[in-house]
Amino acid sequence: MVGHMAQQYVENHENADRVSLVSDRPATVSDNFAFAFDIDGVLLRGGRAIPEAVDALRYINGDNPYSIKVPYIFVTNGGGKTEEERCLDLSKQLQLDISPGQFICGHTPMREMADKYHTVLVVGGEGEKCRVVAEGYGFKDVITPGDIIKTKDDTTPFRRLTDDEYKNSRFRDLKNTRIEAVFVFADSRDWAGDQQIILDCLMSVNGHLGTRSETGNEGPPVFFSHTDVVWATSHEHCRLGMGALRASLEAVYKAITGRELSTIAFGKPQLGTYHFAMRLLQQWRKDTHDINKPPRTVYFVGDTPESDVRGTNEFNDVSEAEWVSLLVKTGVFQDGATPKYQPGHTCENVLEAVKYAVEREQARSKGEIDDVDSGIDSESACLRN
Repeated sequence: MVGHMAQQYVENHENADRVSLVSDRPATVSDNFAFAFDIDGVLLRGGRAIPEAVDALRYINGDNPYSIKVPYIFVTNGGGKTEEERCLDLSKQLQLDISPGQFICGHTPMREMADKYHTVLVVGGEGEKCRVVAEGYGFKDVITPGDIIKTKDDTTPFRRLTDDEYKNSRFRDLKNTRIEAVFVFADSRDWAGDQQIILDCLMSVNGHLGTRSETGNEGPPVFFSHTDVVWATSHEHCRLGMGALRASLEAVYKAITGRELSTIAFGKPQLGTYHFAMRLLQQWRKDTHDINKPPRTVYFVGDTPESDVRGTNEFNDVSEAEWVSLLVKTGVFQDGATPKYQPGHTCENVLEAVKYAVEREQARSKGEIDDVDSGIDSESACLRN
């Protein structure tokens, strides 16, 4: 684990930080390290900023004793809106300008699949927002569950479209439509209806709705934008997320067909999402800060051991850069629990996390802390006496 003596270094400097939080020197941009932040449970909870979030971002934007700015991106499993809309919302919530160039949501990497699949079923989210996202990614023919229900209203016996849903949904020639892939972009607002329609696709002959495969395994692939079973909201207890829908779908499919269902997931902890994040971070550093080299260390601040910590630790094993997982106690993970995947360091909140990382890098720059290969499990990452 990242050295316990580094934490002592932070504690030793707390009094000095309280006296003078800001240096009079002009802020300079650090080119050696960067941050990646989860959002829900780290910066926001229930759509509102966690108290320390605004101060944390001010801190890494130069409002710190060392007058340094640290480049950062956001990597969230959430979705259901365009990246532009999410950034506008986040900018208001966190009181600073956030660009789509530094933002990844769960379905962002799916845009790279638009050239592979023409006609797709897109599930989840509010109203038509996920259709708008998919079309913005370049998918040519986007179908929603509402389109199918509007065309054939007995598809879901207990679901009736609202007036707005009916107005915005589109009639389809289902007999001559072949669904090539199913993408769950955001959390379902109707588990029963959405699962029924996804199952109809899975059990069809090559994605032709209305047909039934004799083997039950000739349908299109199903992609989920993430696998979080629970997530942190304004409720005192975590709420079910997309990973729960995935588990439910797989269980129902097996109950009907006797077969295991293999689905494909994006988002954290999938390594592909971290590779995508690293490319985005390097491009953001180059475009915004004129830094044309990868960071030596990336600190990922998250609240979910099963996705944030696991993904960061596993990516650290294959990445040329050091990736350090910082786990906060303001979301899914709570004080007193034992994380299934061990973080590089556990912090009370995001402000403590960024201060810890900055102090660690300051100690490293002064030769007071050893460079380490992994930075996560090695006790060599401690301060020299």
